[in-house]
Amino acid sequence: MPAHARPTVNSRLPRRPIRSPAERVAAQRPARAFTLIEVMVALLIVALLALLAMPSYTDKYVRDQISQALPLAQLAEAPVAQSWSATQTLPATNVAAGLPEAAKIVNNYVAATTVENGAVHITFGNHAHTLLRGHTLSFRPAVVPDAPIVPVAWVCGYSSVPQNMTVYGTNRTDIPMNLLPLLCRAVAN
Repeated sequence: MPAHARPTVNSRLPRRPIRSPAERVAAQRPARAFTLIEVMVALLIVALLALLAMPSYTDKYVRDQISQALPLAQLAEAPVAQSWSATQTLPATNVAAGLPEAAKIVNNYVAATTVENGAVHITFGNHAHTLLRGHTLSFRPAVVPDAPIVPVAWVCGYSSVPQNMTVYGTNRTDIPMNLLPLLCRAVAN
């Protein structure tokens, strides 16, 4: 067989269509997927971020439950304020304030609302968060003793007494300060 008629090595291979440069580069690179380690690291990072965020959400959730209990405090505060305006005395009990017994002034998060020497104590229970259940938040009346025309101001929890006013009742608040709404926290001067 003459040399010019002999098949060459390249002529035996099937002809491929001509590719673009981008197709050539993609064909040279193997397909790449995430390894198990890379997926596990990504999941670990997401889990750590979620764990860091949880305490702040819990505090907000508990403060929201306390805020939902405030209407019951306002319900009990009204007759106490009326008693002070009319007689300059504060009711000693729920009955003296004209309210039902403590266990009947409830809502989803409050187990009892008690009037004690003018102070209103809210005891959390029912569906309250475990950080609140069994704890108490107090609202104490602050008045100007020689000026009954001045409305009663209410001191929530650990907050400070307004200047020139006298506060009555006992503060039985035992909820940690960081869980209380801002209006119930002690103010640093």
